[in-house]
Amino acid sequence: MDEKLGKFIEHFGALVELSQAGANQVKDGTQLLDALTGHLGLPAHELSVVVEQVPSHRLVDLDILMEAVAGRDPDSRLVGVGGGDQRNHLSFSDILQQSHLFPRFPLARPDYTNLAIGPDEQRQAVAQGLWLFSYKGSPVAVLQREAKPNFGRPVATLEVLATEPAVAADFLAEIRRELEHRSVFKGQVIALSVSDYGPSMGGVTFVRRPVLGSGDVILPAGLLAKVEDHALGIARQAEVLSSHGQHLKRGLLLYGPPGTGKTHTVRYLLSQSEGTTAVLLSGGSLARVSEAAKLARALAPSIVVLEDCDLIAEDRSFGHGPKPLLFEVLDAMDGLDNDSNVAFVLTTNRVDMLERALAQRPGRVDLAVEIPLPSEHERTELLRLYSQGLDFSVPAREGAAARTDGTTASFAKELIRRSVLAAALAGEAPGDAHLDAAVVQLMADGEALTRSLLGSNGDADGQFPPGPPGFPRPGPFLGPPPGPYHSAVRFTATQEPPQG
Repeated sequence: MDEKLGKFIEHFGALVELSQAGANQVKDGTQLLDALTGHLGLPAHELSVVVEQVPSHRLVDLDILMEAVAGRDPDSRLVGVGGGDQRNHLSFSDILQQSHLFPRFPLARPDYTNLAIGPDEQRQAVAQGLWLFSYKGSPVAVLQREAKPNFGRPVATLEVLATEPAVAADFLAEIRRELEHRSVFKGQVIALSVSDYGPSMGGVTFVRRPVLGSGDVILPAGLLAKVEDHALGIARQAEVLSSHGQHLKRGLLLYGPPGTGKTHTVRYLLSQSEGTTAVLLSGGSLARVSEAAKLARALAPSIVVLEDCDLIAEDRSFGHGPKPLLFEVLDAMDGLDNDSNVAFVLTTNRVDMLERALAQRPGRVDLAVEIPLPSEHERTELLRLYSQGLDFSVPAREGAAARTDGTTASFAKELIRRSVLAAALAGEAPGDAHLDAAVVQLMADGEALTRSLLGSNGDADGQFPPGPPGFPRPGPFLGPPPGPYHSAVRFTATQEPPQG
């Protein structure tokens, strides 16, 4: 090696060491360790740190609880930890040890994150902050940190430093106990989501509770009352049922072709369950069913809604190998105690593909209800509902309903939209002629695909359309076999519900 090059490398290495040493000499870098040692009365780096992990979506609950517990001590303080991104890579224990060796962690202002506590409310929760307070007369320091998957922390944490191990244990026991039953989610409608970092790291979105009356849901006579009695009526009689030793958890399956009103029926149930916690799962978030069941049990009375559950509950005889998500659904429904005031409401367009173990066992699904294609009378009522404020005559609505046999509720809604759009393009007020033209357009043979996408069914019997060649068309699903715990309800357009 060239002599000059060797000297350059030697001098460059020395320069890097001097630069690192200078970086470590952060101004006021001993503040953190000094503050902790002064508060605890013992060298902080010689004490053990106890870590409590909390799901990331419960950070706001944790923050509210920490503020209350620390606030019992009038001399409590909340401070931040400086040191840049380095602090995010280290545990509290590592920070203390490095603070002892290198003065690099000064005190700073706490970090906050803005989190929702309702559909229209937010709270600035501590994302990283150090609580200094006394608990049961003993000094305690608690580092509260949000989840940071990009730094290897998939969950929120409390890292507790106490001079007495029993005090740390009692403190964390209280935190766990309170988190079991206190939450900003209680009584709210929430939707679980999946993040880019994995199915267990997603957030929670607050959903404004729908406002619907029974007149906003057009179904065959008696069907809506049957659904409401099972999903909500049991909860309303919880005290009586419990006193007689009857279970409260229940399962309701709504099935039928796309667009007939299954989701709309669920929205009605949510609107009539003020004060009940509702957890909504659909698409990728169905993977979080176990987490949803835990939330529902802790925040009961609750409803867990699984939209299009056939996506994860496909009959095992149709495929090869295990279906992990199916097992999670079954475990979630079986794992609740009988006195858990929790209702599982499932919807599916493909009941023929549904796992029999899910649909035919008491305690999982004990009521299966078909939401059928609307009859002519119901289509007339749907057109009236969707055309409120528009100048369509009764004969025009009745004529449109008569000419749209085999279509769904969503088809009726689109029919009104097309009518209004045609009138707007013509610079006219919506009228009967526009409604008639929309019927002709949507029912034309050239609109077959559109009708299919909007939920139209050309079969007069209202069954599912034929499958691929070689596969039989599924017949009507009547739900689980009748028994002391099972009932199945299937209303057709010409069939009245049984009395009693």
